[in-house]
Amino acid sequence: MPAPNPAAMEFLLTRRSRPAKTLTAPVPDRAALRDILTAAARSPDHGKLEPWRFIVLERKALLRLAELVSQMGPELGRTAEEVAKARAQYADAHLAVAVIEVQKPSDKVPPIEQTYSAGAVCLALLNAALASGWGANWLSGWPVHDPAFVARALNLSENERVAGMIHIGTESAAPPERPRPDLDSITEWMSE
Repeated sequence: MPAPNPAAMEFLLTRRSRPAKTLTAPVPDRAALRDILTAAARSPDHGKLEPWRFIVLERKALLRLAELVSQMGPELGRTAEEVAKARAQYADAHLAVAVIEVQKPSDKVPPIEQTYSAGAVCLALLNAALASGWGANWLSGWPVHDPAFVARALNLSENERVAGMIHIGTESAAPPERPRPDLDSITEWMSE
């Protein structure tokens, strides 16, 4: 029989992302963040390719990204509302970790599995931050999907893209529980 871990299961059954706009300082110091990153790096990784890496964005870096959003948004055809929303995501943040998907050549591991691994790292990072007592949220948005923006903002190569921006901080307001999927409507049981 397997040895259950009730505390871990309770955490998974009750975990809840915290809206990034409600996260404030203080944020984890580098030692605390290192443990969170270590937990995230234990994600499934077929072929041990490590098709991802981390960029830790501290306050000054986030403010730089906010200004770059203001500058590049209109050049990229974004509306004033889109620019303001994206700018606030960085200007109001105190710490974020960009999970960077790094596609690597492999005869055994197709690109889609490398993408899945990067997504698994995002979720593991989010959950590790929450399990450590911090508030956290996984965001993206138009800036991180724009090749020109990420090349300039994060110095990404052509084989790299942002899988997610994990914002971490102190929760200033507990969010209400939100509706969850109806398990019966999304589950099919096959016994043969």
